[in-house]
Amino acid sequence: MTCPSCGTVAADGSAFCEHCGTALGAAAPAPAAVLAEPEPPATPVCRSCGGTIAADGYCEHCGELAVSARDHWAELPSPLVGGVCDRGRRKSRNEDAMALAVVGTTAVLVVCDGVSNIQDSDVASLAAARAARDVLVTGEPQTVAAWSALLVESAAAADKAIADAVGDLTGRVEPPSCTFVAAVVDGPTVVAGWLGDSRAYWIPDEGAAHQVSVDDSAANEMIARGIPRARAEASREGHAITRWLGPDAETVVPSTGTTRAQGPGWVFVCSDGLWNYCSEADDVADLLHRTIEQVGTSPDTICAELVRWANAAGGHDNITASLARVAAPFDTVQTEETAPAPPASPAA
Repeated sequence: MTCPSCGTVAADGSAFCEHCGTALGAAAPAPAAVLAEPEPPATPVCRSCGGTIAADGYCEHCGELAVSARDHWAELPSPLVGGVCDRGRRKSRNEDAMALAVVGTTAVLVVCDGVSNIQDSDVASLAAARAARDVLVTGEPQTVAAWSALLVESAAAADKAIADAVGDLTGRVEPPSCTFVAAVVDGPTVVAGWLGDSRAYWIPDEGAAHQVSVDDSAANEMIARGIPRARAEASREGHAITRWLGPDAETVVPSTGTTRAQGPGWVFVCSDGLWNYCSEADDVADLLHRTIEQVGTSPDTICAELVRWANAAGGHDNITASLARVAAPFDTVQTEETAPAPPASPAA
């Protein structure tokens, strides 16, 4: 059975949840949303060696410049939900953002990737991710159609949050913008919404994995014309996105897709800083399963290792990885997608 308060799977016949102590079989209390925000550590430590960071911002042991809380953070709102957002090795700032939450047994994962090298794209992505999450945590277990409608509402709220955060754009050549992907995990049902090329995957413990989202990108258009995926995604134009959030977006209505799990597994939401090095769903699943064998099943620890892996592979972009566990077994599977037509003008 599954705990109605925290979602932990308990052995049949258990009277109380081993994780939170809730009486099993009793009605769960009305849950408050559990949110996670990046918090700077009380005593800053070096990300490279674990040494103490001196007042000048450099490690006393290895001399490495310290990263800020915006450059690297982890979130763990539940033992079954977590993520890590990292600047990567080559970028001067972290333009990725994530916002995670848990309401009862429903998980919310949001990842936004700011368009590179545009002023305030880091501000835009963080404002968008948190605004979308705050809308999605108002939902209650309901139909797929209702979750899809709430995802549309969350994208609109994220777009407004960008405008509020960046203020007057007079004189700006390019306004800040970002991708958007959000996944709601409601028991065995996963509903995702997206604009751009940040991704949501379903990765079962057994069986074939698949990408729930469909990239709004030049690379995906190339693939549709028959160009091999690896060649399209590696091309100079491949990462040009055709839909996004921001003041110059032609539409902020996300595409949506739904998957109903037929067994336990993971919902994985990430930015292109990770899937640049591992794109195909089966390859992502293999990477995730190998990582779990190495570091265990805590989602924040898994994501930290995935980020480390992406940095070791090159770390050319900001990297965000987030996970939600679907722990209970189910016996049906269903996938569907609806996608509005993309606008004609791409953004770099």
